This record gives sequence, structure tokens and C-alpha cells, in this order.
Amino acid sequence: MDGDEVRKSARVHEIGQSLDGLSVEELEARIVVLEEEIVRLRAAVDARGSTRKAAEAAFKL
Repeated sequence: MDGDEVRKSARVHEIGQSLDGLSVEELEARIVVLEEEIVRLRAAVDARGSTRKAAEAAFKL
């Protein structure tokens, strides 16, 4: 598998799927993708928290 194929297969990861058939390179690529997704999810949580705090502050009298 070349680098492009590894990156493409890493983008399709299902939580709990069997990892037996994956190479070390494929596993590493999936780790990178999942770490990037964690960062994206944390940013979304932070953004929602900021929005909520702004709304709470606007409605307090």
C-alpha cells in the first residue's frame, strides 16, 4: 500500500472494528486521523460552551 492508500483507508475507521488485518503504517495513520478528530471535537465543545456563556450573560439582568 502506498502513502495515499494508507491515508484513504485511515479516513474510514469504525470504532470497535477488527484491527487484525491492518499494518503498522495503517494503524499509525488511523491514530493521526483520530487525534485530529479529537481536536476538532474539543473545538466544537469549546465553541458551544462560549456561545452558552454569552447567552447566559446576555439574559442575566
